[in-house]
Amino acid sequence: MGLGVGIYVLAISISGGAIVYRPELTRMFSRKTVVTAEPGHRMTLQELTQRAQRAYPTYEVDNIREAQTPDEPDDVVMERAHKRIERLFDPCTGSDLGDAHSAIEHILGWLLDLHVNLLAGQTGRLVNGIGSCFVTLLSLTGAILWWPGIKNWRRSATVNWKARFPRLNWDLHNTIGFWCSCFLLVWEVSGIYFCFPVVFSPLSGGSFIAWISPLHIGRFNWLTEALWTMLGLAPGIMAGTGALMWWNRVLRKKLRRSRGA
Repeated sequence: MGLGVGIYVLAISISGGAIVYRPELTRMFSRKTVVTAEPGHRMTLQELTQRAQRAYPTYEVDNIREAQTPDEPDDVVMERAHKRIERLFDPCTGSDLGDAHSAIEHILGWLLDLHVNLLAGQTGRLVNGIGSCFVTLLSLTGAILWWPGIKNWRRSATVNWKARFPRLNWDLHNTIGFWCSCFLLVWEVSGIYFCFPVVFSPLSGGSFIAWISPLHIGRFNWLTEALWTMLGLAPGIMAGTGALMWWNRVLRKKLRRSRGA
């Protein structure tokens, strides 16, 4: 199961760590286009719609968000089949001023869609929820396999940096899993909730629902955001070390036997 969901875990881990700072990065890199022409007669919504349709004949105008100040452009949202674009237009001249979002914003939006929907809409969200269930099961079975007994648990929660690579990889996997177990459980349970909220309907309206989103993202203060970003890479690291453990303990032995035969 670990090998099967390894790529999924890696994708969710990296994208989750990247979108923690999405609001701050969006504000920092958002396009701040200013209309430089002298303010004149402002075009009506119908006139601006016609200009947008003329510039993009294969699209249909879905919505126009008018500027709040005279020196700001209007935001025109257009759709074609399943594709959606936003363009900035001068409200006085009707000229196209470019994409409403910067490249960084597009990358962050792509990462968010990957993390939430696996780039596949509602079907991807369903698969995401099933993946969260599998990862939760992996964490629970991993904790059972890790447990060395009351006398030896401390030794199994540290890394022997002088050991050979297979042992070092084993220690890294176990230690990261132990120290990040609470965080992993929070992310897994909240991930299941976001994909299957009906399962948690008996808890709706309580403190659980109020805390689940901030706990998933770590959006409390700058310290928790930094911590969540770093620890968000832990599942991906565990997927990598787990794959190496399987290679060392299973596949390598089979290869040796086949060569001997």
